Amino acid sequence: MKDLKNLYFFEKLLEDTYNDLSRKAKDEGRRAIGHVCFQIPEPLLNLPGCFSTRLRAPQTGSIEMGTYYMSSTLCEGCRAYLERAIEGGYNYLDCILAPDACAQMNRCVENIERLGTNPNADFFVTYSDVPMKSDETALKHYVKQMRIRVLEPLRDKFGIDISDAAMRKAVEEQNEISRLITAIGDYRKSEVPRITGYEFAVLCLATYCCPKDMLKDKLQETLQELETREPDDPGKYRIRVVVVGSEIDDPEFIKLAEECGALVVADRYCFGSLPGRQVIELNDYEDVLTQICRTYLEWGKCPRFFNQDKIIERREYVDKLAKEYKADGLIYQQIKFCDYWGYERAAAFHIMEEEYHYPVLSVDRPYVVRSSGQLRTRIQAFVERVELKGALANGKGIR
Repeated sequence: MKDLKNLYFFEKLLEDTYNDLSRKAKDEGRRAIGHVCFQIPEPLLNLPGCFSTRLRAPQTGSIEMGTYYMSSTLCEGCRAYLERAIEGGYNYLDCILAPDACAQMNRCVENIERLGTNPNADFFVTYSDVPMKSDETALKHYVKQMRIRVLEPLRDKFGIDISDAAMRKAVEEQNEISRLITAIGDYRKSEVPRITGYEFAVLCLATYCCPKDMLKDKLQETLQELETREPDDPGKYRIRVVVVGSEIDDPEFIKLAEECGALVVADRYCFGSLPGRQVIELNDYEDVLTQICRTYLEWGKCPRFFNQDKIIERREYVDKLAKEYKADGLIYQQIKFCDYWGYERAAAFHIMEEEYHYPVLSVDRPYVVRSSGQLRTRIQAFVERVELKGALANGKGIR
């Protein structure tokens, strides 16, 4: 396919934690709000005068200092984030708002705070207790935590407007971006998609790392471009896959899979669009914060939710995506030493194959995948296995 006009623009944004759009927003006097997890609803971090930026560590090399302060047996992503903080990569942040969701990520943020890596005099960190279930009792607790651990500190420290009107405005701005991302992502459902998984991953990831309002025009242009874009030859990719699992904050993993012949048609992972880039519906008779929190509880597909309904929901959601996006197989992946996804991946490898009848590749991957020959070999072998299964089914697919 012809290169997308704005792809290079989005790729350049992902090369640095403090990218050009974030610099522009800071020059305008907006507060940079760092966050580390889906559990803090993004609209609360994008109130007037703020913009959210999800912590990443692009161009990671050594993580020796991060390992020194944490441990060689903790998540490589968390260690890479701490390393980047020590290097000064997050000095532009005005605060980090972290949920008590992942113990390893909390250790990372605590080290960022205790080591004094950020020189800003008014920099602060908060931790909020977020639910591990999704019932009404959990919702009430969630709402309270978001108010006292997120909204009130932003108001008290920076004078941010946290009114219902301000939250509604933030929701609508996010909805505009979500509508564009969803419309772009829908092109992946076609028999011969007009956008690759890598290209979509780049676009989607930018919406987590940059001021959303500054991306709108480029996303609109890209959507219009896709309406007339000529797709690749149908035989370029050998199989279609859904990628499921922990953080993928570097599109190189998606590019690697596609270089091996596995077109990534759906992104059910942290930093992906499914879920997270759908429209938040608000009514006029209920507290706005409650509505936002309920939406994020309903969207939540993280394995830290341990109630039985959520466990079943996660499997059925992946099954639904595989059918909707016409996937031939599933890739479950996790960053090394990720506790939550380690358990989920081990169970899903068997359940999704034996009960849902999908070929599944289960990988425990390094945070940096650029030079992983072993990972490339495993994906290539998986592609061949799925192709063989399809051939044995006389070309009728795997189901």
